[in-house]
Amino acid sequence: MSKTILLIGAFDTKGIDYDFVRSEISKRGHEVVTINTGVLGTTDLFKVDVEAEEVANAGGCSLSDLRENQDRGEAMKVMTAGAGIVALKLFAEGRFDGALGMGGSGGSTVVTAALRILPLGVPKICVSTVASGDTSAYVGLKDVTLIPSVVDVAGLNRLSRIIYTRAAGAICGMVESEPDTSGLQDKPVIAASMFGNTTECVESCVDSLSTYGYEVLVFHATGTGGMTMESLVTDGFVDAVLDITTTEWADTICGGCFDAGKDRLSAPGRRGIPHLIVPGCVDMANFNGIDTVPQHYRDTGRNLYEWNPSVTLLRTNVEENERMGSVFAEKANQAEGPVAFLLPLQGVSILDGEGQPFCDREADAAIFNAIKTGVKKDVPVYEIDANINDLEFSNRAVELMIDLIAQKSK
Repeated sequence: MSKTILLIGAFDTKGIDYDFVRSEISKRGHEVVTINTGVLGTTDLFKVDVEAEEVANAGGCSLSDLRENQDRGEAMKVMTAGAGIVALKLFAEGRFDGALGMGGSGGSTVVTAALRILPLGVPKICVSTVASGDTSAYVGLKDVTLIPSVVDVAGLNRLSRIIYTRAAGAICGMVESEPDTSGLQDKPVIAASMFGNTTECVESCVDSLSTYGYEVLVFHATGTGGMTMESLVTDGFVDAVLDITTTEWADTICGGCFDAGKDRLSAPGRRGIPHLIVPGCVDMANFNGIDTVPQHYRDTGRNLYEWNPSVTLLRTNVEENERMGSVFAEKANQAEGPVAFLLPLQGVSILDGEGQPFCDREADAAIFNAIKTGVKKDVPVYEIDANINDLEFSNRAVELMIDLIAQKSK
């Protein structure tokens, strides 16, 4: 069955590139709808469904004013805002099934702003010159696929033809693939946070909760993972949160690379959904290679562990754990729904197990005590004499999660 793919980008300077992609999509039996975001002009190589003037107006300024002012920065802001508004409007009208754009850093900024505004699950591809390194500004928290352009998006050559052909094939394959969600729509959804150091615990919880009829979405607590989970909670996709791995707060406090921001642990409470909080992997802040660990940590003899060549872990200390515990308690106190803590007294990670490199019961006690003394009387704090990855712990976590859900249902 024929699908329709949105092509969005600057047709004034990249019309030839887009025409090639349009042709490749047509060869596969699909239609296109097009949005021009180019301020300087348009193209006559193919039909343009939405011209730049409409995009500029949606962004709050006329195209003629943008051209007259010749302020590239302002033009970028206007076209970025307008592109998202126009793209979402077309999608709401059922005009396309997936979207593809191309560009350099500026073009990618405009294109991906429009892609990010589309719902999760809608195929989204951007062929970009900046599809490497830190791409968070382009991907955000959405399922945007970046394809490195290798050469500049500036006309056709033997390399760009290959990249564009593959990109066209990718978006066609994506719109042709229909996910099978039969039997899942009626299942309540629990979000869970996981790390390599809590995998055994979370997998056990997932298995148990599945037998109770829940669908569990697991998020890797790498900063982006935690932010994505919180975003989905905010958007109403999640019914409860099993927060086994709250390590991202260690990165927030210690300046690690998996910082999820100070809003982490907030969304469940704001939405009033059940939230079980575990101080999982708070014993570690994450850095990249060992040479990326700030010098002051190395100079003071802090406990460092090379998890792999790309990840170096810093053992958090008493003061840092006290700060985290205070934050956790404050977040729980602000919750408008059922919330509880479960504390693993024999270690908050694999590395914090008895005799392991990060085993430090004084540091663990610091966060536990800060939580217990900081929470309001109506926020329960449960303790269990087990490591976070012990079956005894995961079984108890499942019990408490189900209890919190039952409280919400009353």
